[in-house]
Amino acid sequence: MKVISYNLRKNRASGELIALAERYDPDILCLQECDTLELPAEVGLLHLADWTVRNRLGLAIYYRRDRFTTVKTQTFALKKSVHDRLLTPAHERLIGTRLVDLVEQREIVVASFHAAPLTALNSLRRNQIRSAHDELHELGPGLPTLMVGDYNYPIFKQKLSAHVNESGYDLTLSDTVTYTRYKFFQGHFDLATSVGLSIDNVATLPSGTSDHMPILVTSSYSADKPMRPLYVGSAATDRDVTIGI
Repeated sequence: MKVISYNLRKNRASGELIALAERYDPDILCLQECDTLELPAEVGLLHLADWTVRNRLGLAIYYRRDRFTTVKTQTFALKKSVHDRLLTPAHERLIGTRLVDLVEQREIVVASFHAAPLTALNSLRRNQIRSAHDELHELGPGLPTLMVGDYNYPIFKQKLSAHVNESGYDLTLSDTVTYTRYKFFQGHFDLATSVGLSIDNVATLPSGTSDHMPILVTSSYSADKPMRPLYVGSAATDRDVTIGI
């Protein structure tokens, strides 16, 4: 399974999506900082699963309909930073979609995540990551889960990895840095956390008009994880909004 995550830098890189989809042929595309009012229903072979509705610059998930069907999508508000409260509010920092993988005949949860900006403390971002993992577990209890996005966590990755491991997830960095706009803060901002999956590779893709580089996550289901029965019911998206702490 191939998943691309891309922070569009206030929607500036939106014109690159079709070329990305055609070149790398992803199964899923996760976006951050996109203008959700201008999102196309299709990006190449990818179909828009859902998007956030209360952010000026939001999150969205696309998926291949020849491989997946959607079961349910939820958006989540996580603990707010001072920046969120006073300047540019971001009410929803997580969107997760529960999917049926028609190829592997099992379910999976995929999420697009955007942590608080660098004006916030790392402790607040760790709180957001932990809460996000908890919410995704409620969306798909026991299911393989992949959360990708802009974690805004340039330093102290070992502490972050230990924190993520405590919640049962693995943290995977890409092969090179994903953010180089500022000299001090360049580093691996765009990350993948996962459970029930083997991450084969996380590649940083060539830079475009965004200050972030896209990442391509290639993964497979962990052999030691038990198979779960498929969801029985409508495959149509069930939008819900959950307000976190």
